Amino acid sequence: MFHSLVRRRALPPPAQLHRVFFSTGASASFSGSTASPDPNILVEHLVNTCGFSADDASKISKSLPRFRSIEKPFAVLGFFRSYGFDGANLRKLISWRPGVLGCDVETILAPKFNFLRDLGLSESDIVNVIMRQPFIIWVNVQNTLLPRLKVWESLFGSREILLRNLRSCSRFMTNSIENVVRPNLNFLRDECGIPEDRVSGILKRHPTFIVKNPDTLRALVDRADGIGIPRDSRMFLWILFVLHGVSREKFEAQIKLMNNFGWSNKDFIAAVKQQPTFLNLSIELLQGKMEFFVKDVGFAPLDIAYHSDLLGLSLEKRLIPRFRVMEILKSEGLWKSTNKLHRIFLSSGPKFLQKYVLPYKDKFPKLLEVL
Repeated sequence: MFHSLVRRRALPPPAQLHRVFFSTGASASFSGSTASPDPNILVEHLVNTCGFSADDASKISKSLPRFRSIEKPFAVLGFFRSYGFDGANLRKLISWRPGVLGCDVETILAPKFNFLRDLGLSESDIVNVIMRQPFIIWVNVQNTLLPRLKVWESLFGSREILLRNLRSCSRFMTNSIENVVRPNLNFLRDECGIPEDRVSGILKRHPTFIVKNPDTLRALVDRADGIGIPRDSRMFLWILFVLHGVSREKFEAQIKLMNNFGWSNKDFIAAVKQQPTFLNLSIELLQGKMEFFVKDVGFAPLDIAYHSDLLGLSLEKRLIPRFRVMEILKSEGLWKSTNKLHRIFLSSGPKFLQKYVLPYKDKFPKLLEVL
């Protein structure tokens, strides 16, 4: 359980720490207690170890309280370096919160890093987690970090999914459980009638969905209601997630574009219900795909409305190469069923190769060349 992870792992011996913290060329004589250490020493160290410009390093140094000893910021930098933080990581972290240089390694930093390591994260994972969610550095393990992780593990349903999202997702743990996460979950369940297992399904892939400002989430639900998406639809949550990244202006521009291709507003909503992710496409890319399907392939515009998953496929990497393959086979009298093109576009890569390319690769080697 989580509580077994909150244990103190001994730091390396003092001599070893000293070698790590001061291995970048700074004289060990600066680590002794002095009444007023020269701030230029820290500036020089930030330039040499992190790649800051002299001006930026000077600004950071001036923003910090006067240290009684230069040992603490040197130790902090050495500690981060020992975990694999490179110059770019350190510049970003220190620029975001210069006060990190004043943290005590043994009482503030080491317990957090040990906890994350015992949780199951590698050192490179820890670097990524801290860079995505640097608030972890400042919070108390027992009072804040541990309770939040327990809630998220419960929402995800497993430790494995929790770790996967910690490695890959940005800032989903930053927001308050009580003020943001729980109100949003209660709103979706109690007012929208969406079952918890359905909410859990989208959270496992996109946990940031539930950490939106509650007013923002309500506004998204209003938008979905306004375009006629029923709340009991299994696509409702996914549509909310997509709408969050699509402004009202872009949405209206997409409707206008598809109207020009002969879609009615009803057709557009039907396409959204089937595959809402096409809303993420730029107007230019959406137009390019429609022109390809209508002018080159010969699809009727309404066929695309009811097979809108086609709009999510890559034009350059999938649609055009496969169409060229089928055109070659057609010219050789080896394929005639043009009404099945949408299935061919949607079929998996291995299945497409096995059925339409490999049987003819010796006689028509150019099939492989166009893919």
